[in-house]
Amino acid sequence: MLSKRAQQVKPSPTLAVDSMVKELKKEGKDIINFSVGEPDFDTPENIKEAAIRAIKEGFTKYTPSGGIPELKDAIIEKFDKDNGLSYTRDEIIVSCGAKHSLYNIAQVLYEKGDEVIIPVPFWVSYPDQVILNDAIPVFVKTDEKDSFMLHPDALESVITPRTKALILNSPSNPTGLTYTQKALEAIADICLRHRIFIISDEIYEKIIYDGTVHRSIASLSKEVKERTIVVNGLSKAYAMTGWRIGFAAGPKNIIKAMNSIQSQSTSAPNSIAQKAAVEALKGPQDSVKRMVEEFQRRRDYIVKELNSIPGCFCPNPTGAFYVFLRIDSFFGKTGGGYVIKNSEDLCMYLLKEALVALVPGSAFGDDRYVRLSYATSMENIKRGIDRLKDALTRLR
Repeated sequence: MLSKRAQQVKPSPTLAVDSMVKELKKEGKDIINFSVGEPDFDTPENIKEAAIRAIKEGFTKYTPSGGIPELKDAIIEKFDKDNGLSYTRDEIIVSCGAKHSLYNIAQVLYEKGDEVIIPVPFWVSYPDQVILNDAIPVFVKTDEKDSFMLHPDALESVITPRTKALILNSPSNPTGLTYTQKALEAIADICLRHRIFIISDEIYEKIIYDGTVHRSIASLSKEVKERTIVVNGLSKAYAMTGWRIGFAAGPKNIIKAMNSIQSQSTSAPNSIAQKAAVEALKGPQDSVKRMVEEFQRRRDYIVKELNSIPGCFCPNPTGAFYVFLRIDSFFGKTGGGYVIKNSEDLCMYLLKEALVALVPGSAFGDDRYVRLSYATSMENIKRGIDRLKDALTRLR
């Protein structure tokens, strides 16, 4: 008999859609895949060369469970240079991806009955990681007119004596929107007053547009930093999704506990990938700049074209590589044998009738939307948007 824990958790919806797409492609279907949150760029050559060097030099054994000193030092330099944050080695842990860092935090912080506040829309794994650790996700809706930023009054309204943490994600998956310093300051004040931990997921921090400045909430003050665990990684900015290197920075006692848990679960991150990560952080950053410029070009096109479709509204994201498209005006319409009752129905209709894969907004907690990733070529984006327009205008 499976544990209650295992029965409560659902597979990742984004990965499920991607798996479905891969199966359809095997059948010879020409699917345009807007579902996957993975840069379509190759890992930069200097990073790959660093990994090859590590193999040739025999750096293929176990490392310290929390990461090699050389990589921790590179991460410390990154926090200092990019975020104005000062950390020591014992305040840093390297894990098998940012998702792994988030899970380790959940293991260390949450007790049965603890409440963890999650703004909606949210990244799909946040609630399930809370549930897997016997805590209770508490959802707080945000509004498009506020750029999906958590309103202080809404945050205050759900805090109880059992509230343990707030998960904050900026730039956001799925909306692509970023928090202003003013909004972060208001949230930080509330969390300090109620002694709530802040888990700040900043994995998309380098993918920002229009002169947007990323500000880590931990940098607001010494007191805020002491209540914050910052999570980041290499997957998005350096096109290193498969290398599985993420990291977290926070109070020594929390990082020490995460290290202990990691030593009993995954031992250590991949030794070769850690050497590659050092090069990513310390080597030339031109590839990041070029990638962001291309993402911005794609964003400009996709937002303009989606907003030209009657019944669609697409907020303009300031970061990440997603658009969160409002589509509830199509609810109640029919086409291709489908009655569109929700975002999942619309996604299935578009997959079957237009051969375009999106992720339903219900996966992120808001059924009025669908998410499109523009981490695919401009050619695919143009073809996919043309198919979307045609399929949506056929709904009656």
